[in-house]
Amino acid sequence: MPTTPPPVLDGASVRIVDISDPASLDRDGFSNGRFDAVVSCMASRTGTPKDAWAVDHRAQLKVLEAAQRAGVGHFVLLSAICVQKPLLAFQHAKLAFESALIASGLRYSIVRPTAFFKSLSGQIERVRNGRPFLIFGDGTLTSCKPISDGDVGDYLALCLEDPRLTNRILPIGGPGEAITPRQQGEALFQLLGRQPKFRSVPVALLDVVIGGLGTLGRFMPSLSEKAELARIGRYYATESMLVLNPQTGRYDADATPSTGAETLFDFYRTVLTGGALPDRGDHAVF
Repeated sequence: MPTTPPPVLDGASVRIVDISDPASLDRDGFSNGRFDAVVSCMASRTGTPKDAWAVDHRAQLKVLEAAQRAGVGHFVLLSAICVQKPLLAFQHAKLAFESALIASGLRYSIVRPTAFFKSLSGQIERVRNGRPFLIFGDGTLTSCKPISDGDVGDYLALCLEDPRLTNRILPIGGPGEAITPRQQGEALFQLLGRQPKFRSVPVALLDVVIGGLGTLGRFMPSLSEKAELARIGRYYATESMLVLNPQTGRYDADATPSTGAETLFDFYRTVLTGGALPDRGDHAVF
């Protein structure tokens, strides 16, 4: 674990804490200083029930409680736009913490971004190596307004300064129009100067996988977790990352606020001209 800040954090003080231990949060995190705000970007690595409730709910609660003890006045939470339609364990865990934060009495800003560039970068190498871009159905089942890490960071910082962004739930997308997976693939092929080549995966295949793993998971817990990962994959294959209109039950690109400057296609161009691919870790699907 680093004990000194990397260059990008010049001027910052890095404190290492055990987020599961209230004493560590008080002693190692909030002691010896006055803190005006907390910006929490914690999230479970896998989204499986055990991880989700441990991190997206319990760990967040411990940080919130420590912040209250320290007299912090403002809590900025990085959540996710998919909690609008909660079908998965991690979404329920995030919503449970959002409710606790709203009820805490602290000023809050709950930021719900759409898809990150990282989550839409998994097929760059696949396409660069001459393989087809994988899509579910015809590639137009879903759409999103992708947003960069930097633009999300700028928005989180703005929440600390702009009173119009306090005590609100804030869905945000990146700049430009909503785009489908097919459009993402077409852009990659165009940037590489190649004819688009797609391979369609039926959503029903995911249902078969989920059903099989769910049945076997009754006897083998490790397969139960894989079933949840498959359910997460199906969710993102069939649900748009846009604002959900509660009256119509439809996703609405026009109602999804845009922010920032960098587009997903700018990011693709940077990677294809020598930029580094993000480390997707446990978020890798393809």
